[in-house]
Amino acid sequence: MWNFILWVHLLAMAFFVGGQLFLVAAVVPVLKGKDEGEPMRAVARRFGYGTLVSITVSIITGAALATHENLWKNHQLSAKMGLVALVGVLILVHMKKPKLHALDGLIFIGSLAIVWLGVSLASVAG
Repeated sequence: MWNFILWVHLLAMAFFVGGQLFLVAAVVPVLKGKDEGEPMRAVARRFGYGTLVSITVSIITGAALATHENLWKNHQLSAKMGLVALVGVLILVHMKKPKLHALDGLIFIGSLAIVWLGVSLASVAG
């Protein structure tokens, strides 16, 4: 059962970070300079809904895994949770101010740091 919960956690993370990579590498360059208004908003809106689901699933499965592995006092988990909260706030701000493109980069860098800490935690829990 725990392998399944870990798999769901990783799948949710892959959707979120992989989606960001896809947006950066393919969607934005293709739509940039064109009539990017509605098509870009439609893609961002759809990804936003998926992001809400993936973050919710990641938090639920991550909490279950942290409890199972007794990691709640681990400093790396604390740092990861802090970054998750920060990225969450940045996403909310970005939803209100989508023209602040610096937020895109900050969210992406924060997401990559979360993945790094998750890999590090996996080696501790392993």
